Amino acid sequence: EVQLVESGGGLVQAGGSLRLSCAASGFTFDDYAIGWFRQAPGKEREGVSCISSSDGSTYYADSVKGRFTISSDNAKNTVYLQMNSLKPEDTAVYYCAAGVLLTLYGSSDDYWGQGTQVTVSS
Repeated sequence: EVQLVESGGGLVQAGGSLRLSCAASGFTFDDYAIGWFRQAPGKEREGVSCISSSDGSTYYADSVKGRFTISSDNAKNTVYLQMNSLKPEDTAVYYCAAGVLLTLYGSSDDYWGQGTQVTVSS
């Protein structure tokens, strides 16, 4: 069974940092791209960042470039999202997703985590 489990969300002040983790199981990790998406109240889901587990290529939404860093630990089948300089606008439910083909606009596979809340106070 494909499973993605997020952790690391929480409440932080503006300017603070959080590290989100996405632990994957049930598929060949190196064959997939892993991405982070978020959805704020009243807004559409937004692609935040994604990484290819095989070659390490990374992509970021313009809104988070320079502040967020995605990385992977293939031995642990885990992808991380280090979020620095957090802004209230970053407040959202964050989801991780996996797909053989995955971009900031969607995925070829319907594998999603349960979501974790990130709240940034001003």
